[in-house]
Amino acid sequence: MRLATVDPVTGVANRRSFDRTMDRVWRSCRRQRLEVALLMIDVDFFKAYNDRLGHPAGDKCLKQVARGLAAALMRPDDFLARYGGEEFAVILPRTGLDGACVVAERLKERIRKLSIVHPASPAGNCVSISQGVACQIPEGRYNSAFLVAMADQALYEAKRSGRNRVAVSAEAARVCLSDFAPEQSHNRTPDSAKPALVRPKPQYPN
Repeated sequence: MRLATVDPVTGVANRRSFDRTMDRVWRSCRRQRLEVALLMIDVDFFKAYNDRLGHPAGDKCLKQVARGLAAALMRPDDFLARYGGEEFAVILPRTGLDGACVVAERLKERIRKLSIVHPASPAGNCVSISQGVACQIPEGRYNSAFLVAMADQALYEAKRSGRNRVAVSAEAARVCLSDFAPEQSHNRTPDSAKPALVRPKPQYPN
């Protein structure tokens, strides 16, 4: 069972486990009419990391990133999986868009603090992550694949806009992203307001 559901490199859930969990959470939240949020996460310039340092170092890097992401999730129902290659995904049941961005900022900060040296990254001296955020109340003609597509679209926007940042799916951005601190709770539903698409990359001192 473990071999079938756990990624052998990182030790977190694999794609098969993600698909099953996503389907289960989607159906559960549909019955309760609750929001589901999804984070799609990409390790920035990971191919360049592998090319410069080699695949064994790349595997070690992915393990460190996976552990950092797992350590930053605070609720037992929050689900982390390796989606494929250098991509991870986090399922956040009962979480609105603002709350999902709280988690995304926390994850980004946790990976920054790992200080994994990346000698070939145009985004900085250390390994960083880009994230796409989407949120949906399961209903009508939509299925979980729609949520994945929205989060993936947002991830593309984060990468296109410079990486090391969080972006929100334009279709999911029905609320204004408040300036939450990384340690704030995300287990609540935000008020409606204007949408915001890309959170700016913070500047850290050298």
